[in-house]
Amino acid sequence: MTDFIITRRALLTAAGAVVATGMSGLPARAQGLAATPTMRGGRNNYRPGAPIVDRIGGGGFWMTGTVRRAGDGAPLAGQRIQIWAHTTEGHERDPHSHGATLTDANGVFRLEMPQIVPAFGQPHGHLAYDDDDFETVFLRPVMARASDTSLNADFVLQPA
Repeated sequence: MTDFIITRRALLTAAGAVVATGMSGLPARAQGLAATPTMRGGRNNYRPGAPIVDRIGGGGFWMTGTVRRAGDGAPLAGQRIQIWAHTTEGHERDPHSHGATLTDANGVFRLEMPQIVPAFGQPHGHLAYDDDDFETVFLRPVMARASDTSLNADFVLQPA
């Protein structure tokens, strides 16, 4: 006869698996995924209609992220994300410091830009979703260190 001993670690591991996969054992769906709220200061120096670009300035820094739909978490392809920041090549109010990109089939975006530098004591970027299909969202993520060479920001959009 085999004895089963349930340890605290085994119980926590099993509970974590149920949370991660749901009771069915299949990956959990993002049911009820809440929309991303607009961040304070995210709209600062926003320029409506910034052009879609391959790169902002000389590059060397990557702004990345994902765009998903609120509720089911489905990735959203072809969504326009505007990006701007205070960089080694210009201030966030300068037109040449702004650009936009589109998400790919998996809802992922990437845009190369000059290195972000601190403005008002914080190295940060600005991102916006501002088209008509979903509610507008402005983000202002702060970098952990001014020496970081990338910054990630994810959007969960509420249909308009």
